[in-house]
Amino acid sequence: MKLFSLALLLAFLFIADSVSSQSVLNPDHKENIKQIIEKGMSSDIAWDRLTYMADTFGPRFSGSENLENALDWIVEKMQEDGFDNVWKQPVMVPHWIRGQESATLISPREQDLPLLSMGGSIATPEGGISAEVIVVKSFEELEQVKDQVQGKIVLYNAEFTSYGRTVQYRVNGAIEAAKHGAVASLIRSVGPYSMKTPHTGTMYYNEEVEKIPHAAITVEDAMMIQRMYDRGEKIEIHLELNARTLPDTQSHNVIAEIKGTEFPDEIIVLGGHIDSWDVGQGVMDDGGGSVAAWEAVRLMNKLGIKPKRTVRVVLWTNEENGLRGANEYHRWVKEEEQSLEEHILAMESDAGVFDPIGFGFSGSDGAYDILTEIGATLKVIGSGEVTKGGGGADIGPLMQDGVPGMGLVVDGSRYFWYHHTAADTMDKLDKEDFNECVATMAVFAYAVADIEERLPR
Repeated sequence: MKLFSLALLLAFLFIADSVSSQSVLNPDHKENIKQIIEKGMSSDIAWDRLTYMADTFGPRFSGSENLENALDWIVEKMQEDGFDNVWKQPVMVPHWIRGQESATLISPREQDLPLLSMGGSIATPEGGISAEVIVVKSFEELEQVKDQVQGKIVLYNAEFTSYGRTVQYRVNGAIEAAKHGAVASLIRSVGPYSMKTPHTGTMYYNEEVEKIPHAAITVEDAMMIQRMYDRGEKIEIHLELNARTLPDTQSHNVIAEIKGTEFPDEIIVLGGHIDSWDVGQGVMDDGGGSVAAWEAVRLMNKLGIKPKRTVRVVLWTNEENGLRGANEYHRWVKEEEQSLEEHILAMESDAGVFDPIGFGFSGSDGAYDILTEIGATLKVIGSGEVTKGGGGADIGPLMQDGVPGMGLVVDGSRYFWYHHTAADTMDKLDKEDFNECVATMAVFAYAVADIEERLPR
């Protein structure tokens, strides 16, 4: 009797173990994934398209003809790709123009200083501003010398520790300096490495505080001025900034999709932001991520792989200085398409298209387990690791409403060398790394779209 009971128990445990370890991927999935990886790694189409876009249209800043011309070209190519649906979604975006700008050190000696205004900065008065410079390394230091700031230019020489910690001087530096009577503010460019490459980016004003011009100089020049300041030398700089803000103008999100064969109303969305700053070519931030997501969906279509759920690629506009594209897509999904609950997963690539490691994921434990199994199929190119916690700016509004989100994780050791600078150009990328990003995004999007089980929230 005991032997019989033991046999039953062992049989039960064997069955339970088999069920618990049952794969969500069947042999057809694994064969399709193999094809996606092989085709993704061998194709030149996406790389050539990214190169053409970078060289032909240059930077794609919100409000610019460059951006809209690039979007028209993308739509034309997507239509040639044979997606089930391709369309442009109108979005009103900010229209800030940099204009001519310069900075000159005039004391203790004369030297031109490369600089970039922060996006949204006001201009200097006609004829520019010449003023003495006071150097601080933090807002706390600024507070300690606040009685000396009136009528001066504040330079924040904040060493890069992390982007999240250091970018506060770019974002809020003008507000804090103006509170104490500064006539302008400068920052040490936000990055760990520089070859005389100033860094731009978004800044904010407070309507209750006087607006002052705000720009970045290079890491090298900020460190030089710090040394002069520490020696007690009087430092003067002449600034001429001619930025202006025009009325909002129309841009577009670009959307393309292949319809699901069984659950067409269930949607896996992936993409990147197609706008860039007005310097460089915007290939790391984020033309590469946008084209990689586009190619991931094109690959499925080209291979004749028709998943059960709809796979949609969105190239969002205006991430850099407004996030208007992401917010409009979210509004449309929620109010017009009424598909928020049917958005199964949102994926984003906005950390550069360097060597991919995997994805950071925010969602349920059940979904995490499924994605981890899918990631194991990417072992051959080493890009399938799934970690907890991740997402992105453009999928952020969707995630706030409960949509699971994941952001592509890459080797980011050099990303902030070029981020928001004129050095964000095509020559910094590696084709094999880029193709691995394509294959990684394609595998996750396809598998989630085609497995039997809907990814649990």
